[in-house]
Amino acid sequence: MRFFKGLLSSSAVRNKRGMTLIEIMIVLAIIGAISALLIPRFGSAQDKAKVKEAKIHIGQIIQALSFYYSDCGRYPQALTGLTQADSSCSNWGPEPYYKMKGSETSINDPWGNPYVYELQGGQFTLKSLGKDGADGGSGYAADISSEEL
Repeated sequence: MRFFKGLLSSSAVRNKRGMTLIEIMIVLAIIGAISALLIPRFGSAQDKAKVKEAKIHIGQIIQALSFYYSDCGRYPQALTGLTQADSSCSNWGPEPYYKMKGSETSINDPWGNPYVYELQGGQFTLKSLGKDGADGGSGYAADISSEEL
């Protein structure tokens, strides 16, 4: 029994030294390698979620535009017609057709850019310019249009 007590006490003394600088550096290198692999995946997942969110917003705005059309007999000249009373439509409201978050003054896509709304000959096109906020693009920077939904 004394033999085992001696082993336990000598290993306990050795463990009290703590970690060496090399051991700490190895642990930090492992954590850094894992982070380098995972962080880009999280960014990609966030961009993918924003594309889906933009498609959902476009669907909601299309529905609001159809309600506006039902009440007014035409589509609004600008998207602000969905959020603020339109004097040219006697049946507007009483609630906004599209409710915005917080203190927004325009209807914005998930990247913070206003949706592009074009009205031609009684037909409309609605699109988000994607992550880059510019026409065209590919991947997450590609335009998302109501014509694609």
